[in-house]
Amino acid sequence: MASFKISLERMNKIIDTTLDVIDKSKIEIYEIAENARSESKKLENELQEAIRKTSETIDEVEFLESQMKEAKRRLALINKNFAKFSQEDLRVAYEKADDVRVKLVVKREQEAYLIRRRNELEARIKDSHRTVDKAEKLVGQVTTVMSYLSGDLMKISDEIQNVQEKQTIGFKIILAQEKERHRIAREIHDGPAQSMSNVVLKAEVCEKYIDIDVNQTRVELKNLKELVRQSLTDVRRIIYDLRPMSLDDLGLIPTLQKYIDNFKLQTGIDITLKHKGYFGSLRPEISLTLFRIVQEALSNIQKHSEAHNAAVNIEAMQDNLNVYVYDDGKGFDYTNIKERSPDSHGGFGIIGMNERVELLEGELKVVSSKQRGTRITVSVPINKEVSINEKN
Repeated sequence: MASFKISLERMNKIIDTTLDVIDKSKIEIYEIAENARSESKKLENELQEAIRKTSETIDEVEFLESQMKEAKRRLALINKNFAKFSQEDLRVAYEKADDVRVKLVVKREQEAYLIRRRNELEARIKDSHRTVDKAEKLVGQVTTVMSYLSGDLMKISDEIQNVQEKQTIGFKIILAQEKERHRIAREIHDGPAQSMSNVVLKAEVCEKYIDIDVNQTRVELKNLKELVRQSLTDVRRIIYDLRPMSLDDLGLIPTLQKYIDNFKLQTGIDITLKHKGYFGSLRPEISLTLFRIVQEALSNIQKHSEAHNAAVNIEAMQDNLNVYVYDDGKGFDYTNIKERSPDSHGGFGIIGMNERVELLEGELKVVSSKQRGTRITVSVPINKEVSINEKN
């Protein structure tokens, strides 16, 4: 009993620390959104400056073109009336025409560069506005999630006093949250953060080359554009891994179809999705749990099965929703399975899948044998209200 009280004290300390981290995380997310808005504003200012310079350069090109016409006219006049003009007049006319021609070529190059720069800035601003919109939406979503999470964490101590098993669940939730934060921090550090550092370096290179080598500047700008595009792709992937927003917008089946299509392209495993029944009224906790289970099952197939084909079948019955996942891989001895460490999606292998299903008061079955593939069957009630503490 004494050890249990000590555990409660430790848990309360962990809860207080976690709530403090959550509060600081909210501030950091607001700062990210604000930085996104500042970057968008900066790009808009750069665009206005590019438009101004482009307009000035176009005017200078038109002026030089008129001078070029006048210089050619002067040369033609001298050549036509050679006897009336001296050799010095002819030399001066040629030098002036050549000088205007060189200036015109340089200005036309500048004009072409500024027009490309203006177009690129317009494209980046559109992407930036989309990023700002998503950042603001993410702020709202994270605030809502944090509010629920804070409330759930503050209730854990009371639940632990009634059921010893709830203490273990609480620790698992906190462990999963910390590992997910660690994974996201690592992905941001290795992906977008590194890319942004390279963007700064590339921009500095462009500044050095812009007045020296226009062709090299063009190459560096192309590389810079690819870096920004890759960074945006990484950010979108990280946001999708946190929570696929299409679950709320489109529902379970379209979200699974999109995920499976991407999975097929990335892994080369041929996967089919079949569904039967009506899925429009599923509660959010059921949709999210089943999506994570299919995600975990396909991840296991990719990592361990050596399968070439797989299938996901979902059927919505009157009282239950059933999910079947098959593969033609090498299989395994399910009697000897042990809990695995979390994968990139924050799951706990087969045991974690089973815990998710149990939270919905459902049932998970695994049938597998070596060289004969694996079949996972999940059945959860869809008309029973269940308290779900696991939100990720």
